[in-house]
Amino acid sequence: MTDTPARILVVDDDPGIREVLTDYLNQHGYEAISAASAAEMDRAIAMRAPDLIVLDLMMPGEDGLSVVRRLAGKGPPLVMLSAMGEDTDRIIGLELGADDYLAKPCNPRELLARVRAVLRRPRSDTSPDAPGLTFAGWRLDLMRRELTRPDGLQVTLSAGEFALLRAFCEAPGRILTRDQLLERARSTDTDVFDRAIDVQISRLRKKLDDGSGAELIQTLRGEGYMFDVKVERR
Repeated sequence: MTDTPARILVVDDDPGIREVLTDYLNQHGYEAISAASAAEMDRAIAMRAPDLIVLDLMMPGEDGLSVVRRLAGKGPPLVMLSAMGEDTDRIIGLELGADDYLAKPCNPRELLARVRAVLRRPRSDTSPDAPGLTFAGWRLDLMRRELTRPDGLQVTLSAGEFALLRAFCEAPGRILTRDQLLERARSTDTDVFDRAIDVQISRLRKKLDDGSGAELIQTLRGEGYMFDVKVERR
């Protein structure tokens, strides 16, 4: 355990937004710094890697989606911001590997809740002896955060999709409500307004489609979801 505050890097070309968000995060115990562009972000990361990046989607030069594409899974978790509140933007960002998404203008209190939730979410199992989970011919590598299909092809998972699939694998055959999935896959600190998990379940279902027709994630109307398959550790 350490008392060192988590370092948050806010990347946005709007100086007013940078100031409001960094001030609010600093007031709530984080070490928040800012960058006005992807280039400034890269320089800040080179000096000292942050624990999380809050990233604007629309920026001059390299945009947020391009940043997500090159950093997701290889750097700190990413929370995307965008004035374009379209579902398509959210889905693309999450599919590329962003850990969460907020439409602008956002309430700093809401951002704080998302930051806390993402920082509490397990990124991966770092133990070299971490087992893999197998189900219906699939294999989920907990150390490398890799999903392999029955035919041997690898499926790319975002951090949120990995956490969600791991939560399902740890409770096979059990009905899990949306709130239980939020608690297991994200954090007990996730607020009820967080809807990213709905998108991730939809994306995860598509990635678990190997053409066999088997639907591993069952929807039980009025109850929740169930991972309807036997899971083994190996």
